[in-house]
Amino acid sequence: MIFVIDGMGGDNAPVDIVKGAVDAVKERTDLNLIITGKEDVIKKELSKYDYDKDRITIVHTEEVISNDESPTAAIRKKKDSSLVKGLQLVKSGEADGILSAGSTGAFISGSTLIVGRIKGVKRPALAPIMPGQNGPFMVVDVGGNVDCKPEFLKDFAMMGKVYYENVMGIQNPSIGLVNIGAEEEKGNELTKATYGLLKTMDINFVGNVEPREIPKGDVNVVVCDGFVGNTVLKMYEGVASTLLKGIKAEIISSTRGKIGGLLLKPIFKSFQKKYDYRETGGSPFLGVKGICVKAHGSSDAYAIKNGINQCIALYEGKVVDKIHKGINDNKEDSTDV
Repeated sequence: MIFVIDGMGGDNAPVDIVKGAVDAVKERTDLNLIITGKEDVIKKELSKYDYDKDRITIVHTEEVISNDESPTAAIRKKKDSSLVKGLQLVKSGEADGILSAGSTGAFISGSTLIVGRIKGVKRPALAPIMPGQNGPFMVVDVGGNVDCKPEFLKDFAMMGKVYYENVMGIQNPSIGLVNIGAEEEKGNELTKATYGLLKTMDINFVGNVEPREIPKGDVNVVVCDGFVGNTVLKMYEGVASTLLKGIKAEIISSTRGKIGGLLLKPIFKSFQKKYDYRETGGSPFLGVKGICVKAHGSSDAYAIKNGINQCIALYEGKVVDKIHKGINDNKEDSTDV
C-alpha cells in the first residue's frame, strides 16, 4: 500500500502531519507513504524520529493552498501545491490514496477534477462517521453538494451502503433519509422525490429520519443534501462542545463538584474518547476513482495516524471498486435512468 499525505495541509502542518505519518508506518509493515510539501521543512521534521527511511519519501512542492482561497481557482492555478501534486499521484496510480487536512473546498474540487468521478456516480459525497448513543453512523453528504437532485441522493445511499458493509463490517446496513417528519409525504420536493427512489432500491431503507433521532445511531447511514448535512454536522459538533464545557464548568464551580468530578473522571474520559473526531481520523470522499480522505483542519498526529488507517480500511475493503459495481448494477436495474 502506498498513500500520499498532504504535508502542508492543516493547522498543525507539517509538524503533526509528519509525526502521524511516522507513527503509522511503525504500526504497519506493509505501508509506504509519500509526503508532499517543502522538502527542507519536511526533512527537518522527519529527522526527529527513528523509522524505516525507505518507507517514507518526499515529493517537493513550492506552493500551499490556504483556506481563504477560491477552491477551484487554487486547484487550477497552484499546480505545484502539496495538495495538487498529491492528487496527481493518486490519478497516475503512483499512490493508492490521499489524506489531507487542508482546505476542504480545495480537496473536494481537486479530488473531483483531478482524480475524477467513478463512472455512473453523478456527484461524489463527503461522508464522515459520527458517534451515536447506540453506535456510530454515517452522514452522506456533509458539504460536497449543496444543491442536489434526487438521483444524487440515490447514489449517496448506495455509496454509504458499500462503505458500511466493507469498512464497518455491517451487512445490509439501515439507511434513512433526513427529513422534518417520519411520514412519507413530509418534506420538500427533493426529499419526497428521493423517498420514492430509495424505497425501490435493493437496500435496507427505513424511511425518513428526523434530526432529533440521528444522534441515537440506530440508523447506520443517513442521507441528505450537502447543505442539510453540513448543518447537521456543525450543530452536532457545537452541541457536544457546549455540553462538555458546561459540565466542566459546573464541576469546578464547587468543592462537592470537584470531588464528584474526580470520582467520575474515568467515565468522562471514556465518553470524551467516544465523541473524539480524532478516533476516526478523517471523512472519506466517496464516489471518486481513488481513495480520498479529508482530515479535520486541526488534526494532531494521533488524528493523522488514524486518518491513514481510514485510508487502509478503504483500500483493504476495496471500497472504490465496490462502489463502481454497486452504482452501475443499480443503474442497470433502474427505470429512472
